[in-house]
Amino acid sequence: MGALFDVLTDNFDELAGGLWVTLRLVGASFAIALVVGTLVAALRIAPSKWLQRLGGVYVETFRNVPLLVLLFISFAGLRRAGVPISNWAAGIGSLGLYTAAYVAEVLRSGVFAVSRGQIEAALSLGFSYGATLRRIVLPQAFRTVIAPLASITIAMIKNSAIVGVSLLALPDLLKEARIVQSRTFQTDEAFFWAAVGYLLITASATIAFRRLERRFAIRR
Repeated sequence: MGALFDVLTDNFDELAGGLWVTLRLVGASFAIALVVGTLVAALRIAPSKWLQRLGGVYVETFRNVPLLVLLFISFAGLRRAGVPISNWAAGIGSLGLYTAAYVAEVLRSGVFAVSRGQIEAALSLGFSYGATLRRIVLPQAFRTVIAPLASITIAMIKNSAIVGVSLLALPDLLKEARIVQSRTFQTDEAFFWAAVGYLLITASATIAFRRLERRFAIRR
């Protein structure tokens, strides 16, 4: 037990720095996933068949390609093509766009939960289709899918560990835990504190979404 806490106290700055990097990575990726996922969901339910197909291509592409492959393409692939992308941009972009495909599908299911009568009433009152989505449909859809969004967010937090151990080598929590392990040879202790860090993030996200659900969720 003493060795366990010694690893934490002796390497607290490194582990805390990795935790902060993970929080920044998750926060920026979640913002991208929410914005892009909302846009893709709007395409998936658009009146135009071509727009629906475009949204479907995005969802099927990013949902069925492993995140690690996306990281290789976005970093090594784009750099080889002459695009000067940083490891931060590649990591945040890949994780955000990957998660956006799942957000889009969850939001699409939430849109279907909104009664067709409300949409028709808004259109008959002179609202455009875009305004109907923005002011009536999507606000209700978000309130309907708070719980599924929480699950996606927790999965994204855990997927963020892939970014640190990939060729991007961002100094996130898992990466710093690996460095501590390689320096001290205390594998169990180093990764135990990494697990505690991820648990703290996911537990905080769970509490936040439960509060949002109690306040905003639509009870049916």
